[in-house]
Amino acid sequence: MAYAPVRSVERVLNVLEELNKSKVSTVVDLHHRTKLAKPTIVRLLQTLEQGGYVSRNERHSGYTLTSKVMSLSAGFHSDPLVVEAGRAYAIAITKKVTWPASIAILDETSVVVRFSTIPDSPISPFHATVNMRLTLERHALGLAYVAFCPEAERNILINAIFEANKNKAPITGETEPVFRSRLEVIRKQGFAERARGGDVDKSNTMAVPILGNNRVLGTLGVTYFRSAVRRSDAMHNFLGPLQEAASNIANNVDALT
Repeated sequence: MAYAPVRSVERVLNVLEELNKSKVSTVVDLHHRTKLAKPTIVRLLQTLEQGGYVSRNERHSGYTLTSKVMSLSAGFHSDPLVVEAGRAYAIAITKKVTWPASIAILDETSVVVRFSTIPDSPISPFHATVNMRLTLERHALGLAYVAFCPEAERNILINAIFEANKNKAPITGETEPVFRSRLEVIRKQGFAERARGGDVDKSNTMAVPILGNNRVLGTLGVTYFRSAVRRSDAMHNFLGPLQEAASNIANNVDALT
């Protein structure tokens, strides 16, 4: 027998999801994002605060999640093998370069961030990225996948990208030959970067493929503010650790299988 969803539980989960997207959220912020009534949001926040999952930020007149929310994911053990194999290496990169590192895997015609060291970095450009879907034609973690995957797979993905955009201009405004040329440049230089333009132009990501068994197991990247790190410095400081970590992760995947 199927029961109707419990609305109060749906609302709590909705509020928790929105709180996780920003360091501090006000009642007004949550009202706009969840479309819930402000009195309802206040009651939910008070309940979460009493449970220890939310704390009030008096300085910003808002609310922020506490570390107790980590306990809600303590029983989740379904990470892809490449994440299990790479978690320690991603953390080590952030300890070395300070900026956050991420591991992404392919999901249809996007990549999805499955692990991030944002909690370990004091200077992350973003608050949270886990489970964020990124395009193959614009984002570094996606470009690193499509550029380095086997040619037959690459052709399928490129066709899917341009088929999805056939009724509108592609995000990058490129023709297919131009896009393929950009992928060739990425392969020659050994890493991908986020395409310029858009809301996230203040930051950049340098990403490399995690190669194993003649395929791309996932991608690994470091994200930083363009104003804080020159491209030449990023290549000097980030590329070596990324490539070394990607190789170690692939070897670790082999050891776990």
